[in-house]
Amino acid sequence: MISMIAAVARNRAIGYKNKLIYWLPNDLKRFKQLTTGHTIVMGRRTFESLPKGALPNRRNCVLTRSTATLPGCECFRNWEEFISSCQPGEDIYIIGGASLYKSLIDKADRLCLTEIDDTPQEADTFFPDYSDWHVATKEAHPKDERHAFEYAFVDYVR
Repeated sequence: MISMIAAVARNRAIGYKNKLIYWLPNDLKRFKQLTTGHTIVMGRRTFESLPKGALPNRRNCVLTRSTATLPGCECFRNWEEFISSCQPGEDIYIIGGASLYKSLIDKADRLCLTEIDDTPQEADTFFPDYSDWHVATKEAHPKDERHAFEYAFVDYVR
């Protein structure tokens, strides 16, 4: 199964200056829970934004035109090269960035989104339109001492 995973604001904003806009502990916990033991695929800039590099206990794959070696990652020139390296039944999570989301949304079976009830003042990166997808599950959460905004974990399918 191919899933996209992201935290999105009301206007689909996901980032600003190559950083996540929101810090939601439960979103990070869900990301770890869903992706651990599976394959994650990202663009080079997303990899460079990870504070400690490759994420542990996952197959880290980077799509890049660069010939640089990225520690802890397998690098591929394009989606076709990457997908041919996968095993049948391998769970794949596309984790960003925006250009990867945009170019690969038609390949995804599922969107695992954290929808944040906010519109940020500053954003330069957006998730593609997913208005033609359908809600499969939704789990709403109120704001609290660790989460400045209401949010919901929403899984979409076509």
